[in-house]
Order: sequence, then C-alpha cells, then structure tokens
Amino acid sequence: MSSSPSSHRAPGTALVTGATAGIGLEFARQLAGRGQDLVLVARDTERLDRVAAELRRTGREVEVLPADLLDRGQRARVEARLADPDRPVDLLVNNAGFGLKGRFLDHDVDDEERMLEILVTTPMRLAHAALRAQTGRGRGGVINVSSVASFLPRGTYGAAKTWLNRFGTWAAAEYAPSGVTVMTLCPGFVKTEFHERMGVRRGDGFLWLEPEFLVREALADFDRGRVFSVPGRQYQAIRAVARVLPTGVLQRFQSMGRR
Repeated sequence: MSSSPSSHRAPGTALVTGATAGIGLEFARQLAGRGQDLVLVARDTERLDRVAAELRRTGREVEVLPADLLDRGQRARVEARLADPDRPVDLLVNNAGFGLKGRFLDHDVDDEERMLEILVTTPMRLAHAALRAQTGRGRGGVINVSSVASFLPRGTYGAAKTWLNRFGTWAAAEYAPSGVTVMTLCPGFVKTEFHERMGVRRGDGFLWLEPEFLVREALADFDRGRVFSVPGRQYQAIRAVARVLPTGVLQRFQSMGRR
C-alpha cells in the first residue's frame, strides 16, 4: 500500500505547516538533518524567521511562508506553493492544528467551526494540491498528523481526526501506484505547547512523549512505507484496546488530553 521508501527520501524539499513549535518544529529540524530543504508555514513571521535562521545553519535552504491557514486567501498561497511545478515539494507534513478545552456545548459554535476548518478542510486542500503535483511527477509523500484521540470517543476533535485517518488510509492505497506515500501519524500526549495553548497543564508521566522520539519514530515508519504511525508502545496498546472495547467503556478515557 505504499511506494518504495527510496522514492521520497531526502534530498528534496519538505513543506511543514505549524513549523515554529512542537511537532512541526521537530519535523523541520529532523528533516533538515536528513538533508531536505524546507518550506516553513506558520502565522508568526518573527518566529518563522528565527526558526529559519536556526535551520539554515545546517546548510539547508529554508523558505518561509507566513500564512494563517484559517484565512482562505492565505491558505491559497500555500496550495499554490505545493502545486508549483518549478519548485517541487517532495514531502508535505500536514501538522497545523489546535484543540478546544471542554465539551462541545461549552464552546461557541464558531470556534468549533474554526477547529473543523483547520483539522479537516485545511489538510484536505493542502493534500489535494500536493498529491496532484506529486502523482504527476511519480514520486512524493504526505504525512498527516492525526491523534490517538481518533481511536476514542473524544468529541469533535476526535471526530475530525477520525476523518483524517479514513482519508489517509484511502489515499495511501489510491496513490501508492503513482509512487506517492501517504502516512497518518497518531501522536498521544507530547511535550509541546499544544496543551498549554488550550489551558491544559502538561504532564510528565509515562504517557507523555518527547517530540524528538515521536518524530524520529514517525520518519522511520514513513521510510518503511507504513500507512499508520503510532509511536510509543503505550499508545499502540491503547489503539489495540480501542478496537475491541465498547464505546461506553472507552468514554472513561474522556479525561485524556488532545494529542
């Protein structure tokens, strides 16, 4: 269900969304270490410039593309960059996202809609642009960052990530014959800013993964042509248990955080 791993490895160019912090930043660092040039996408121009300066010291070419992916005009610029035949993007890392603390009816419905836009519509549109260009060249890859929450009854966040899982499973099979690998990464708790931005205290227990470990495992799985990557044995166990337990039992995991 995948292309040969050698067809999408560095060197080449990777575009990473949400590239200035957390999982996205770690992807950028490790991809640069593998010899890939980078296109970094995020809202904060100042942070983009700082990260780009850091990564250029590795000898890689680094392009910054400031964009608020909730703004359709700005997102269209990212789509156009992915589609540019003169500057091919060999790997798209669909990482940008956010979560909402609390339950569905605690949130303003407009905030729910914005979350759906960033978790479903944005990765779909960026993947569409990337896959069209990559299948035309006969090589490339997409990593969609989902969540272990997608295996559990986790409200609208988990539902959105479940969509991403199903999309990724289908796309992996659909585009493998064209030389393109699509992998869905499902992190559990990761020691990043993600939870802090939601107002959720970050923990230090056995469930919390270091971003370096997460991305290293994800890239190893990508090189193997895996359709799913679930780093950490604890989360692989949760995924396995979630397949057999009834929904009522799984709802006891509602106290778990996002990603």
